[in-house]
Amino acid sequence: MRLRLLIGLLCCLAGAAAPAQAASPPHKAYLSLIIDDLGQNLPRDRRVLALPGPVTAAIMPDTPHASEFAREAHRAGKIVILHMPMDPATGPFAWHPDLPVEELEKRLNAAFKVVPYTAGINNHMGSRMTAQPAAMAWLMADLQRRHKFFVDSRTSAQTVAAAEAQKVSLASVSRDVFLDDERTEEAIFKQLQTAISLAQKQGSVVMIGHPYPQTLAVLERELPKLKAQGIDWIDIKMMISVRGNRATAAHGINGTYHTP
Repeated sequence: MRLRLLIGLLCCLAGAAAPAQAASPPHKAYLSLIIDDLGQNLPRDRRVLALPGPVTAAIMPDTPHASEFAREAHRAGKIVILHMPMDPATGPFAWHPDLPVEELEKRLNAAFKVVPYTAGINNHMGSRMTAQPAAMAWLMADLQRRHKFFVDSRTSAQTVAAAEAQKVSLASVSRDVFLDDERTEEAIFKQLQTAISLAQKQGSVVMIGHPYPQTLAVLERELPKLKAQGIDWIDIKMMISVRGNRATAAHGINGTYHTP
């Protein structure tokens, strides 16, 4: 009887002395934010630069302050990307399916010249243009040569842009949530909560918004709360690294982008 008690006591002591198993690390959730259509209004656009984190500034080449704002964003330490107009967008820089490659290149060169310090591009509009496999394949090869990345804004389910980028291993990522298709603070807040939930579910989310007063008001109020919700706000370059050029479940299968 005494022997059994002694053995039991020794077992208890051994269990108490054993180090507790380390808790598993918390699930990481990352968010990146791009603001499109910049370069039109300096006072408004400067509110974007004042947002409390690594916002990406997507600047349109055919705006009156494109060059000046690109320089300001660069000085502020923000990543600058070219917000490239694509069909059905119009204007001197816009890409259209009927343009020859030589004209596409000419317009892209001109756009990069107007918007300095660009690290990459995303498409402005482009529901028709991003569905053109030959043009998108050319673009991704050209961006690879320029050492720039691509963000597929996914303005259409017919896009092949991200798939073509993936084929040539171009650094790229795809948008998950548009914040402000409906320009009310209530709707924008709801979209932000959708983005946060998606980040917590799939590990990361890429949001695109615009410099509307309603959007900026929501972002100024809510972005400082991200950390408390377990969300790490990271820049778009880091997001590309986090995702490793792989498609999310909404955009592909086993990391490979869907093609229409």
